[in-house]
Amino acid sequence: MIVFDLHCHNTHRFEGWFASSAEFERQHALGLVSCPVCGSSEVRRLPSAPYVQTGSHTPAPPPETASSESAVPAVTSDQAARLLAALRQLASTAEDVGERFPEEARKIHHGEIEARSIRGAASADELSELLEEGIMVLPVPPSEDLH
Repeated sequence: MIVFDLHCHNTHRFEGWFASSAEFERQHALGLVSCPVCGSSEVRRLPSAPYVQTGSHTPAPPPETASSESAVPAVTSDQAARLLAALRQLASTAEDVGERFPEEARKIHHGEIEARSIRGAASADELSELLEEGIMVLPVPPSEDLH
């Protein structure tokens, strides 16, 4: 999975998770990428760099603002249904690597093997280790649990 920083023409910033850069481009060209705040499909990628934790220092939280624009809106049932459909689509097209998930994710991250969408099993500790290494993973329940 690859994470892109995106924004819509209304300047709402959000993240998009895609199997690859090419998959983002394909979905964007088909109008399938939309802003979760306003629903606009006029979306662009923002320049970004991967987050790398360089020490044990935890960054200070951003200052709180009283602006209602910064509040996270409630998710509508339509948005939840679209998210569920996207998760099902990702799961159905990803290669199931089973218990080898942490190993395969590391190999992909380090460029040892070709990047591809994978799914599999990992313990909470293994997921934490992957995230600490800067490997973006998304814990998703098994497809039979997506109801």
